[in-house]
Order: sequence, then structure tokens, then C-alpha cells
Amino acid sequence: MAETYLGNPNLKAANQKIRFTKKQVREFLACQDNPVYFIENYIKIVTLDTGLQPFKMYQFQREMVDTFHQNRFSICKLPRQTGKSTTIISYLLHYAIFNSNVNIAILANKAQIARDLLGRLQLAYENLPKWLQQGVINWNKGSLELENGSKILAAATSSSAVRGGSYNIIFLDEFAYVPNNIAEQFFSSVYPTISSGKSSKVVIVSTPHGMNMFYKLWNDAQNKRNSYVPIEVHWSEVPGRDEKWKEETIKNTSESQFRTEFDCEFLGSVDTLINSSKLRVLSHNSPIQSNAGLDIHEMPQKGRRYVMTVDVARGTVNDNSAFVVIDATQIPYRVVAKYKNNEIKPLLFPQTILKIAKAYNMAEVLVEVNDIGGQVADTLQFDLEYDNLIMVNQRGRAGQIAGTGFSGKKSQLGLRTTKATKKIGCSNLKTMIELDKLLINDFDIIAELSTYILKGKEKYEAEEGSSDDLVTCLVMFAWLSNQTYFKELTDQDIRARLVDEQQNAMEQDMAPFGFKDDGIESPETETYKDPYGTTWSPVKYKKGW
Repeated sequence: MAETYLGNPNLKAANQKIRFTKKQVREFLACQDNPVYFIENYIKIVTLDTGLQPFKMYQFQREMVDTFHQNRFSICKLPRQTGKSTTIISYLLHYAIFNSNVNIAILANKAQIARDLLGRLQLAYENLPKWLQQGVINWNKGSLELENGSKILAAATSSSAVRGGSYNIIFLDEFAYVPNNIAEQFFSSVYPTISSGKSSKVVIVSTPHGMNMFYKLWNDAQNKRNSYVPIEVHWSEVPGRDEKWKEETIKNTSESQFRTEFDCEFLGSVDTLINSSKLRVLSHNSPIQSNAGLDIHEMPQKGRRYVMTVDVARGTVNDNSAFVVIDATQIPYRVVAKYKNNEIKPLLFPQTILKIAKAYNMAEVLVEVNDIGGQVADTLQFDLEYDNLIMVNQRGRAGQIAGTGFSGKKSQLGLRTTKATKKIGCSNLKTMIELDKLLINDFDIIAELSTYILKGKEKYEAEEGSSDDLVTCLVMFAWLSNQTYFKELTDQDIRARLVDEQQNAMEQDMAPFGFKDDGIESPETETYKDPYGTTWSPVKYKKGW
């Protein structure tokens, strides 16, 4: 009889010889070749109703395992209580047993959740027959190591979780619940780890939770903009779930909760500035160029008028310096470029602003100057000699007025945001987006809008764990769009549009009476009889009239 690991009768110690029967050899080879066969015949799970029992998979779970096995990158959008975690850890256990010297990472939004998943994997391992087990080298709450060289680590999803290691499989559980800033940092650090091998796998599984990194990866997978194979399961595919079950679940929770957790809709936060129905239909496109926080969606075009709004940060980890470039030539306005970076220092930021502003036809630039933004504006104006900075003047009860120049003691090179300016900006921004007067196709902006919520009675800001730097830039633009100065910048196009609209309206009004031209060019024989019986004929013009 094989010796046990640290006295645990369910675990085989390392370096123990086992004599296989012919049947066991056949079974070992069958399990090795087919993970679904291995799981259904040898994995046991604990349920609330029946305790320890064999894991009998549903059809969609079998398809999930096949997808993981055949592809490097998989992303799953799944409802609650579908056995998704059990399915995946069962596959990970198969991978660790039947592959030598592999490293597997189980990562979740919280370290405890990751350790719980590892615990479930360890339970399944303890209930395998000894002839299927690899001898145990190390076994604890956060990791395990088998004698074939395979290792499994459990940790919280973070930029440092797998740094410095080489992993064959990374499993990200409930990735939608990882804060955006951590998710972004994780992917910037983990992809070098993944790309170090040609067969490394990434499995991402989650229920939707707003429009975040998981939303982006899923959306890109569906549109074939990345290498992930999308897997989607509807709640009705789980046996026992029908319309009656749906009605009962909604009664015990709420309709919005059901739509998120079971219909798997990417809903934004509650009380968002932009209506949730509008947020759901906003879609992003991949930028045509991207570098160091700058995303270009449209290249500058000759003859177009661009406006850039700038939010300046101190260069700390949790705060971003940002700007948005908007084509303001005509309605609807369009976001054509954006910049977001939490590493750039205020002293270097003006150079970036200058370069992009010049590229976009010497864009009009509005800088937020509440804090160190004033230094950035001064550098642009006086050191870099950029002339197209929008001036703002404080006019008593009239508030701040854009484009007045240095006409008073309270003039400044930019906008000082206040409750009043933010209220106006938020109101205008809501109208512009919901009525399609401002078109947005950038993922980061849409993600920020989905978490830009009402706090208190009238104050909008990012919910905890999210950022609103890009939205702040849009709020500034929306405030500016209500200013006379902005209307003067764009009045040429607005006036042309208004003339066309008025002309069309006049033609529509006149149409019932038949006055479609002035009759000057009509033939002399053409006449018109009105509803009262009067006959009208064109006047023949003579020289000298």
C-alpha cells in the first residue's frame, strides 16, 4: 500500500510505486486523452442536498471543457449558479495531473475566493483513486505541488500575482468584479508572462458587472478583435430553470438584478448620469492608433475644427491626466482622440497636449485649472507659446464666461470647475449623449460613463474604485458648448444648417398652396386655379421694368 502524505489517507506521498492493473492502465489513458471522460467518471463534488457525489455535467459544461482544451484563450459570460467554477477547476485538475512541469494560477477578485476554489480542487483530488493521483510534494491553503512538477497557485487578481513566473494556465474567476485600474495593471503585467509560451492558456469567467475590462474583452471577442473564444450560456440551459423559476427569482431579488446575474446584461451602475437604456446601446471601436495612453479614432482632417478639453492630475497612481479631442465642426460632435495616463508628470504633460493640439488643426484647448492645471496652462501659453488656449473670465452672478481674454482682474487661462459649471456641464452632456448630439466610440469613456453616478442630491462623480477623468473632460466640453464663444467658433456651420432648415420648412408650408416657384421662368401658357375659382397666370416681364 502506498504511503500517504503527512498522514492524510486520501493523499498519496511522492515517490511511491503503484502496480497498475490492465483496466487501470486503460482508464488512465482514457482520462488522459479526454478531460470530459475524466471529470464525469472520477471527479466528486459536495452539494448542499446530497453531500459528496459524482460530478455529472450538463451539456453546456461539456462544451465548455472541450473549448478550454482545444483553444488557448477562452472567455465565458455565464449566469449565476451554473457550476462554472466547478467545471473549470475540474479541468485544471486534469491539466495538472496529465501534464508534467506546468504552472497553473487560480486568480479571483479576492484572495479568499481564490483559496476557496483551490480548496474545492483539493477536495476533488483527495477523492481520486490513488492510481490516478500524482504524489504530493507540497499541500497548503494557497498552493500545491505534485511530483510530476505541476504547481497550482491561488491568489487575488493583481499586477503582482503572477509577475516573475511562467504560467501554462491562468484562470481568472469573476473578472468583472476586479476594479478597472487593477484589471488594466494586471493585463499590462501578465501578457508578457502568457506570451512566453506558445501553448499557454487563459480562461476568463464571469457574470457581467457593468462596462469594464471584462465587457471590453467580451465585446472584442464577439467582434473577433482579439483571440478569445467566447462562450455564452443562457439561464434556461440549466435543467429546472423555466419561466416560473424566473418569476420566482425576480420576486425574491429584483428585475435589474436578474437582468445582470442571469440574463447577463452589461448594465451600468444605478443612478448614472446617462440613462441606462442609452448606455446599453453605446458601443466602442478599437482605435486606429494607440500609444502610451493616447488612442486615435479619427486622424485630423483639413478644414475641420477641433476642441480639446484637459483634466490635469498630479501624476499619482490613482489619478489620471487626461484630455479628449472632439470634432466640433458640426452636430453631431464626435470624439476623435483621447489620452489617459496616470504616470505622466505635470511638467511633461504640456508637451503632449501641444503635440496633439497642433496635429488637430491647432485645436482650441480648454484646461481645468482648479489645482496644478494652472501651471500646465501657463506653460502652454508662455513657455510653449501656444495661442489657442480658451480664456475664461469671472463675471459676478453671470458666472464664468469663456473666450473673453484678459479683460478683467479675474481672467484665467482655463476653466475653474465649480458646482455651477459642473451642474451645467452634466446637464448638457446628458442631453448631448442621449440625443446623439455627441458620438462616443471609445471604450474607456463608455466605461467611465457607466460608473459616473449621482452622489448626494446634485453631485455626480465616479463610484468607489472607478475613475472619471475622461468624463470630466466631456463635462467641460458640454459646459463650453453652452457658451457664446463656442457658438461663435462654430456659427458658420450652425447658420448654414439653420438656413437649410428654414428653407425646407418654408417649402413644406407652401406646398399645399402650390407655390413651388416664383413663376418667372414658367411658360406663358401655364396657369393655376386656386380653390376659390380664381385663375392665376404668370406675368410677362418687359424691358425697362
